[in-house]
Amino acid sequence: MNKHSREMAFVALGSNLGDSVEIVRRALGRLQTLSDAPLLRSSLWQSVPVDCPPGSPLFVNAMAGFRPRADQTPQSLLRQLQVLEEEFGRRRGNIANEPRLLDLDLIAFGARTAKQPELVLPHPRAHLRRFVLQPLAEIAPEFVLPGQVGGVAALLGELSNIERLVRLE
Repeated sequence: MNKHSREMAFVALGSNLGDSVEIVRRALGRLQTLSDAPLLRSSLWQSVPVDCPPGSPLFVNAMAGFRPRADQTPQSLLRQLQVLEEEFGRRRGNIANEPRLLDLDLIAFGARTAKQPELVLPHPRAHLRRFVLQPLAEIAPEFVLPGQVGGVAALLGELSNIERLVRLE
């Protein structure tokens, strides 16, 4: 077992096309296959789109936490997440943050950091987004995103925006 095999990876899930509740539930089930240990799953949350084209539908969001397999790297996990998005019908267009069937964002991979064109860890806006922090606080309130001082619950308490999420289940 290598020294990084016991780190937690956190993946944010979002959907705002199709039956988003069912899509996120099914995607959570599929993420279980990337871990040898039980998946940590947040509740499902409904949120308003942030930085999306006008008229974008509401999102269903969730967070998953798991211990990556011993041979997993952040880059290989990202590739697996992109394949999973495609399996769920995700097609990347030319419009930033356009509505999508499934969006999987690698928020953190333990304490690792990365700054590459295809991967930035931790996710560069995770500490500013209620739709990321609220579900993450459910499953890992004390987790400290690399580069931050306080845990996720503390970051959530510091958010000044008025955005509110609605717990769906």
